[in-house]
Amino acid sequence: MTSPVPATPSGATTPGVTAPSGTTAPGVTGPTQAPAPDPARTPGTAAHPGGHRVPAAPGGHRVPAAPGGHRVPAAPGGHRSPVLHHRVDGPPDAPVLLLGPSLGTSLAVWDAQTAALARHHRVVRWDLPGHGGTPAGVLPDTDPGATTVADLAALVLALADQLGAERFGYAGISLGGAVGAHLAVHHPERITGLALVCSSARFGEPEAWRERAALVRAEGTAPLAEATAARWFTPGFAGTRTAERLLADLRDADPDGYAACCDALAAYDLRDALGRITAPTLVVAGRADPATPPAHSRELADAIPDAGLLELAGAAHLAPAERPQAVVTALLGHFGTPADDGSRHAQGMAVRRAVLGDAHVDRAVARTTALTADFQDYITRCAWGEIWTRPGLDRRTRSCITLTALVAHGHLEELALHVRAALRNGLTPEDIGEVLLHSAVYCGVPAANAAFATAQRVLAEDATS
Repeated sequence: MTSPVPATPSGATTPGVTAPSGTTAPGVTGPTQAPAPDPARTPGTAAHPGGHRVPAAPGGHRVPAAPGGHRVPAAPGGHRSPVLHHRVDGPPDAPVLLLGPSLGTSLAVWDAQTAALARHHRVVRWDLPGHGGTPAGVLPDTDPGATTVADLAALVLALADQLGAERFGYAGISLGGAVGAHLAVHHPERITGLALVCSSARFGEPEAWRERAALVRAEGTAPLAEATAARWFTPGFAGTRTAERLLADLRDADPDGYAACCDALAAYDLRDALGRITAPTLVVAGRADPATPPAHSRELADAIPDAGLLELAGAAHLAPAERPQAVVTALLGHFGTPADDGSRHAQGMAVRRAVLGDAHVDRAVARTTALTADFQDYITRCAWGEIWTRPGLDRRTRSCITLTALVAHGHLEELALHVRAALRNGLTPEDIGEVLLHSAVYCGVPAANAAFATAQRVLAEDATS
């Protein structure tokens, strides 16, 4: 059974998680980042350009190797600490699904899949060392040739441990896939399912990666951008906004971190160990991928017991960006979703009770007749199990929208119900007043007048109950 990630209070951040400014919903992408902890007040943290704070080893010293050859940075007192910058989306009690990025990208490479996956999973995206919000210094050693995929896998395990995820599903692109395959071979007890996207058991000749690492250490990542675009995307996709955003991640990557990841790819060769993978595995290939051609994916699928293989037309190396719907559909099918009506009803009923309260729901259930049974099932499955469970908006925001819609249509009895629900979802009486005042402009003064009267009655009853 996959361990859930512990819930984070609304508006809070977990260590290493970037939260957007101006929202109380953790894990929702926004244009700016919340302030990081003050390193002077937080033991075991180090500043990183861009304002990110991540746990660091005391004094910045190299950390001795852990059992099994893994080296994990330690916090004061010898405890392992999460050091990878990451984001968490989805229900706190859902099965955990880790998403690993490709070399040169950030966790944004999974943006198109996150919302759909987070409806049924606790999705944890993370950045490679030197990429996105993770500094290169999280690695035990960034000297040429020092970093291995085992080091990256150890950091991922430390992150999973910090989040309380004893077991988890894992999907990774390219180098992120190599990390997942390594975990599946060396830590099979942790992996519930595996998806390898545009990845390989061996990424070409080691010398080519060492040469690239030397180039980046000397000149940075900017010289790679033009050639990388042709590997990452098909010609028709290369000029899109999504492609440009991902290439910006490459240009912004820390040279030491990027080069260290090249060293990891140079040393990586899992071909002889693929048969030891026991987790249910899906391999996804882009038919136009020049970096890890379909032949690499077929080698993976042929060697991993009972692995499935999906080849996507019209996709190069970053298939999740170029063919987002095809990839998310494949991942949902592989990792499982509660797609049956019974599961949707159960999920909807839980949310319905959380928003409307047990007393109201119990009364509605008790009043159900043969005439209304199908309607009660419908609103539980669709309104509460499909819409209110979506991760794109938090419940507070959904309450604001619902109040406005009910004012517009003059559904005052339903409005009274949702004023109470809004209080449960975190709105204050003052917030509700602002929503109704805003509605007066767009729904009309008479509608808002009746709405204020209804809300005032409900709030007065709530205050005396």
